[in-house]
Amino acid sequence: MNIRNTTAKEKMLKKIRHALLQKRDNPHADFEDSPLYKDEEEPLDVTFAREFTQVAGNFIYCDGEIALIENLILLAEKLKITKIHAWEKGVQQLLDQYGFPVYTTSYNFEAVDASITACEALIARNGSILLSNSSEAGRRLSIYPPVHIVIAKASQLVMDIKHGLNRVKERYGENLPTMLTTITGPSRTADIEKMLVLGAHGPKELYVFLIEDRF
Repeated sequence: MNIRNTTAKEKMLKKIRHALLQKRDNPHADFEDSPLYKDEEEPLDVTFAREFTQVAGNFIYCDGEIALIENLILLAEKLKITKIHAWEKGVQQLLDQYGFPVYTTSYNFEAVDASITACEALIARNGSILLSNSSEAGRRLSIYPPVHIVIAKASQLVMDIKHGLNRVKERYGENLPTMLTTITGPSRTADIEKMLVLGAHGPKELYVFLIEDRF
């Protein structure tokens, strides 16, 4: 009798087929709600700041609107930027009440130094910013200027992407934005000679100004 030996590949495929036939409950259904690290109990803003700065992002905590304006002025002086665009009504109103000068239309956009936008949420787990094209800023202000500044509130912090998407659904209902994207640090590439280059396909510098609004 000629009995062909079972190969290692056939054994593996047999195990896979058997596993597919056995339906089991997900043993880690609450994975996305679990702490990032064992015994971690730190606040979301601390987690976000750590993950965001590890991917070359710049995080600035502000305990109120006045602190926000003061830090924006210091940043503008440090980077020597004057042509700053902010097209969203909410952002414009916030900056205007303190006299912070910005371009409110696309006038002179080809010479833009920096942009200021809001966001949908801040994702703590990987230090990402959730953006949509639902506002007047559209997509241009987050990808064209060399410096992108995001103004966010502490109440916009969530643990994971699914929680950020839930916030979007609650905000827009059935009229969801046609574009949702996450930004994790400034634009980068290592396609050329394996050398890391920042700003290759978007902003070279990314800042998050977090305003405290939880207390």
